[in-house]
Amino acid sequence: MPISPARVAAFEILLRVELESAYASELLHASRYAKLSAIDHGLAGELVMGVLRWRSWLDQTIAGQSSITLTKLDPEVLTSLRLAAYQLMFLDRIPARAAIHESVELVKQARKRSAAALTNAVLRKLAENEKTNPASEILSAKTLSQLSAQSAHPLWLVERWVREFGFEQAVKICSYDQQIPETTIRITDPADEDELQREGIQLAPGRILSSARCVIAGNLTATAAFRKGRVAIQDEGSQLVSLLVGKGTKILDCCAAPGGKTRVLAEENPSATITAIELYTHRARLLRRLVAALNVQVVAADARALPLAGGFDRVLADVPCSGTGTLARNPEIKWRLKIEDLADLRERQIAILRSAMDRVASRGRLVYATCSLEPEENQNVVESALSSNGSFKLLNSRKHLETLRDQGQLLWQDIPSLTSGPYLRTIPGVHPCDGFFAAVMERAA
Repeated sequence: MPISPARVAAFEILLRVELESAYASELLHASRYAKLSAIDHGLAGELVMGVLRWRSWLDQTIAGQSSITLTKLDPEVLTSLRLAAYQLMFLDRIPARAAIHESVELVKQARKRSAAALTNAVLRKLAENEKTNPASEILSAKTLSQLSAQSAHPLWLVERWVREFGFEQAVKICSYDQQIPETTIRITDPADEDELQREGIQLAPGRILSSARCVIAGNLTATAAFRKGRVAIQDEGSQLVSLLVGKGTKILDCCAAPGGKTRVLAEENPSATITAIELYTHRARLLRRLVAALNVQVVAADARALPLAGGFDRVLADVPCSGTGTLARNPEIKWRLKIEDLADLRERQIAILRSAMDRVASRGRLVYATCSLEPEENQNVVESALSSNGSFKLLNSRKHLETLRDQGQLLWQDIPSLTSGPYLRTIPGVHPCDGFFAAVMERAA
């Protein structure tokens, strides 16, 4: 009996995430898997993301039934065990015999036939266990170790969040990370919304922004509006950061790919000249296609040494970061991130921010942003950059949020919850979006 295409795809993707530090969301949308049926593609995505979200919990469960420590298992064997364990523990509609048989066959096809008997034995033991859903236990966690174990998050990361946000909010973050996030889009043309609904896409209003829509049902990626680039998937927190940049005539986006925020800048400033910088040439090519119909010039360059003169009245520096605010969408990050990575990222972020500051015109506005929850990448970077450049002042983000509310763009009523001091900060689980940080700065006259 052949292995189902969904399980083959999930196995391949999980193995590449493990061995090549690839990103699951990018692989799932790669051309290699474009021919999968909608059902198979959906199942592959559920298996990949489920395994990555619950990896430490799955490993602990597997270890309890294995005679060999997991560190001694080949990656192919451990990946097949995780894949089957997730199906056995979390998915009711998949027969245990199918999950077990196909994972054993995956081991054989990966030329690890000697481990087939072990794989079969471990999985049969797991199948005899009563199903448990650790997600239901997250909110009842009382200690750091319980929260880490029950939510499948590294202990060092949980400890940081408890220090930064308090235990109650750390629980909400961890719980949010373990759920499938909503698919949200930005709508600027009512005709696009009407067209999506005619194609069977069920939409609900955004919960933070009036221009956002939540996709409740339907295959958005199969619609003409999505294929032609008239609508794109973008988290509401990401959209909000873009709106903080405001109106300008000459705009710079320092780290533009994949282009969601660039797109918002262009839609909000249709008469402006917009320059979008992207370090990697292949990503710059993709970005050019995304914004081809918009008022955007794409330049492949290093944002730390921008090949541009100054004079920009609006600048966005949405810098590369750890991504700890996006673990619901990118769960592999929590297994590969190390504490020492934050220091390396911080140095790069400071260099980009200082370079961006040099390009801001008199009385111009600069927005520094990350999708990180970590202070080293957020307020610490801003404070360091401001201390070395006295021509800038930090503005209060709350005033800009109030302006967006008065304009009818911001729906979220609890504006104080969106701020931490002068900064914008969205918190997963507290807000219905990914975690973002933003600082708004202005250059003196």
